[in-house]
Amino acid sequence: MGEYLFSGLKVIDCATVIAAPAAAMILADFGADVIKIEKPGNGDMLRMLSNITTTPYADSNWFWQLDGRNKRSISLDLKTEAGLGILFELIAECDVFITNQPYSARESMGLTYEALQPLNKKMIYASLTAYGEKGDERNRKSFDQLAYWARSGLMELMREAGTRPTQGLPGMGDHPTSLALYAGIVTALLKRSQTGEGSMVQTSLLANGLWSAAGIAQGVLAGGDMAQYRDLNRVESAMMRPYRTRDDRWLQFNMVRTEELLDLLLTALDALQLLTDPRFSTPELMFQNREVLGDKLQAIMETKTKDDWLAVFQSFDLPVNLVALVEETKDDAQILANNMAVKPKDVDVATPLVINHPISVSDVPQVGPKRAPDLAEHRDKILEELGYDGKDIADLSSQGAFGIESD
Repeated sequence: MGEYLFSGLKVIDCATVIAAPAAAMILADFGADVIKIEKPGNGDMLRMLSNITTTPYADSNWFWQLDGRNKRSISLDLKTEAGLGILFELIAECDVFITNQPYSARESMGLTYEALQPLNKKMIYASLTAYGEKGDERNRKSFDQLAYWARSGLMELMREAGTRPTQGLPGMGDHPTSLALYAGIVTALLKRSQTGEGSMVQTSLLANGLWSAAGIAQGVLAGGDMAQYRDLNRVESAMMRPYRTRDDRWLQFNMVRTEELLDLLLTALDALQLLTDPRFSTPELMFQNREVLGDKLQAIMETKTKDDWLAVFQSFDLPVNLVALVEETKDDAQILANNMAVKPKDVDVATPLVINHPISVSDVPQVGPKRAPDLAEHRDKILEELGYDGKDIADLSSQGAFGIESD
């Protein structure tokens, strides 16, 4: 084995935006040589996400550095015979080919698994779709906000009764989906090590959204009474609602789930008198009058700040947690201690901390964040590795293989 687990593994990232490219990034983090195929001109749309209004502006192109790190880049015009020919050469030598292109495009360019498998029988072909490989929606284009968040039912479930559904966060479904695709690739690599044969790996944004919603969706598939579920949850139980403190922060009580813990909580709140209130004298009555009980607890919570309450709850060893602000992430000692965000050693990475993927294996080192490539930065080197010289590259350029990047 080389310095890293996947040293020597050749990966072609022929995908766009987040989920599939992030799976390639994880492979690169463990040492794989990942070549990113980008369209000429602007390259992957991921390069632009740091500047959209739904993400926080910073001086660095942080979204590209997050998911584009540790890769090499070449831009190819796959609408030209020359550009597509280079891609086929790269595929013939790769271990893993990752794509999320619509099936109509794959079919027209000969990039389906069936078309490529004879070219490289040991290749792992990793396919990401929005809605799955089969069915009427097979060719639908989508992003995680649509397929993962809305189509799966998560968007409708994750709201308070009577309020409108809320939009998800950028990449919120993409990053979990990247882990599923990565897991499939690693599983297929293990199978290849045993049989010598490649495989097709597939997952979808919808499948991962449904998996995330499985704690409710499986109940539906089991014939559960959703009308009753919605009616019972129209008003949250007193322990399931968040509570606002005097300094306008929120605390979560939903791990207080036994009578013993509830007694301890009421003791910490100096509110044991609530247990003598006939409306709350039994667990059944507490649930029946849960809105009133919650309002009384809220009135108490408003008397102290979050720090005051957290100190009280800690003294009683109660499982109460603060609803964090994402702004606090950069100073979160727990996140830093566990390398959930790391300081890049590469001085060319402009952001001081980079979020790590959540996969950690003992004695399996990671490369660490290296600067995400400029568009087509490694074109000549990649082509030289395929056996092309300067004249060959110039000829390919004249044939339009690199689009406007040929200039």
